[in-house]
This record gives sequence, structure tokens and C-alpha cells, in this order.
Amino acid sequence: MQASNDSRLVAKGTFIHANPSDPIHYGSGGVSLYSDTVFLNEDFEVGPGPKYHVYLVPRASIRSSADVEDTMFVDLGQLRAFQGSQNYTIPAGVDLNLYQSVVIWCEHFSVLISPADLDFET
Repeated sequence: MQASNDSRLVAKGTFIHANPSDPIHYGSGGVSLYSDTVFLNEDFEVGPGPKYHVYLVPRASIRSSADVEDTMFVDLGQLRAFQGSQNYTIPAGVDLNLYQSVVIWCEHFSVLISPADLDFET
């Protein structure tokens, strides 16, 4: 299921394996940012682990855990599945123009799992 009917597509991105030398923390697949929802596409997949969360992060080109620490991210909730499509509601009042990345983050170990740089629609 995608975003609600009254939302509009704001941006798209693709999750990447930020550190290829790390065989445990990886991700792939598309993400779509709507005005009220983050939608992880059908091809979304990350390596399994504990307490993964979906964050909107106000930085571009996130490639390490240090890039996320000490930022004012928006936590959209705990990841529901390690693969497949899923929706995360964006809280009212969030200015999406301030957020250049969607990130899968392991709260248990404070580790970046997979970032997606967002390309905003014009």
C-alpha cells in the first residue's frame, strides 16, 4: 500500500550499502517521500538486526554513523520488516525541504544500516 490519496510525491531515493567492507550493515531498494508518508518500495531490503528505526535526516550524502549523530533527525518509528513495501507516517508540521536523507538506523548499537539520498521532484 502506498501513501494516502491526498498526498503528493515530494522526493525519491535509493538505499545503498554505505560501507562495502561491512558485510552486516547494508540496504538496497527504493524509497518514496510523499507529503505525509515515507514509503519503502517493494524492492526494499536490509540485513536483519535489532531495533532498526526509519529516520528523516537533515543532511545529504550520509555514509557513516558519525554523519547521523548529533543531528535533529525525525524518528518515524521502528522498522516493521527487513524487506518489502511499508509506510511510515510523517508527523504534521515537518518541513520536508529540510531533510535530504532517509536512513535506516540501529538504535540498539547506534549504527548506520543504510542511507538513501533524496532527489526532490521539481
